[in-house]
Amino acid sequence: MIKDLLVTNNNKIIFLILDGLGDIPNPEYAYQTPLEAAKKPNIDRLSTKTGILGRILPVDIGVTPGSGPGHLSLFGYDPIVYEIGRGVLEVLGLNMDLQDGDLAARANFCTIKDGIVTDRRAGRIATSETERLCEMLTRAIPEVEGAKIIIKPGKSHRFAIIFRSKGLSDKLTDADPHKDNKTFTYTTPKTGEAEFASKVVNAFITRALDVVKNEKIANGVLLRGFSEKPDIPSFSVNYGLNALAIATYPMYRGIAKVLGMDVNEEPKDYSEMVKILKDNYNKYQFFFMHIKETDLAGEDGNFPAKVTAIENVDKIVPEIYALDPQALIITGDHSTPCPMKGHSWHPVPLLLITKTGEQDGITFHEKNCIQGSIGTIYSKHLMPLVLAHAFKLDKYGA
Repeated sequence: MIKDLLVTNNNKIIFLILDGLGDIPNPEYAYQTPLEAAKKPNIDRLSTKTGILGRILPVDIGVTPGSGPGHLSLFGYDPIVYEIGRGVLEVLGLNMDLQDGDLAARANFCTIKDGIVTDRRAGRIATSETERLCEMLTRAIPEVEGAKIIIKPGKSHRFAIIFRSKGLSDKLTDADPHKDNKTFTYTTPKTGEAEFASKVVNAFITRALDVVKNEKIANGVLLRGFSEKPDIPSFSVNYGLNALAIATYPMYRGIAKVLGMDVNEEPKDYSEMVKILKDNYNKYQFFFMHIKETDLAGEDGNFPAKVTAIENVDKIVPEIYALDPQALIITGDHSTPCPMKGHSWHPVPLLLITKTGEQDGITFHEKNCIQGSIGTIYSKHLMPLVLAHAFKLDKYGA
């Protein structure tokens, strides 16, 4: 129905997504959340004078989302209907050549001791170290079981792999315990058709462990998010909007590419993000700006770092809003509470800065968002709401 109501105009929409923004009251910090504790005068000024608040549920009540489903839902794609594996997102974000029939995987270097994964992120080793280790793996393992192996380093401890062969399937369990201090694990096939793929992946893991076994910290590898090239309708077709993604981390650039958004330069910092936004402002109607630091701090359980990340974003908000978007949305893809050190099912705070004259008159944080006029909605319903505030939807019916 939304497609039938779309109105063409040049009104601008900006999504400023603070990854993992949502949090829960922390008893160590006067039962505040980082968003509540942060000094963010620019965001709060907009929130009070021209903002309406609410909360979004990325998937469903009580369901903890991954970053892929969280972002798909933000852009109006039901994450239950459209499932994209993290492997695909990672390899596309790294500009790897993903072909039909390829099997993609997201990977970490990790630390293993006596068969136990003591640190899934290998101390967040430097990107230069990951580049060195990936070169070692590429030289040592060009193929396994007749499958070509293509490896590319990402940021810090992350890298991506493409397995290229006939007969591969993505119906595999993750070769990753997902928590520190758990037993190292291999992948297993979920169906009979994935037995060959499981054999290929496990053969690679075995050889990779041998290659890095003498490393002091990054002496193991974890693989997850096995996936194949998806078939998904483009964002521009769904909404009639030219869209630009401005993101540093490969996975989020990958999400944008899957949806058909343009992904041009890779910004080094927030200043470059704003410059890219300004330089391209007349060419697009929709902008997706991704901030990763809030999520990293949440996963580390670092309350002060998450506060600082929010405060740093607040500094660039005046330049963004000075461009005069019809609607500016500040929210997250999911919650990453510091006390939990990981993604959670908690609703995500939402701020919609609008030109309709509506205002809730309150500052932006989780407790106030409970009182906001938007209420609690599913993330997949956010895009229609934003399109309406951007005057891009016509009346329904006579």
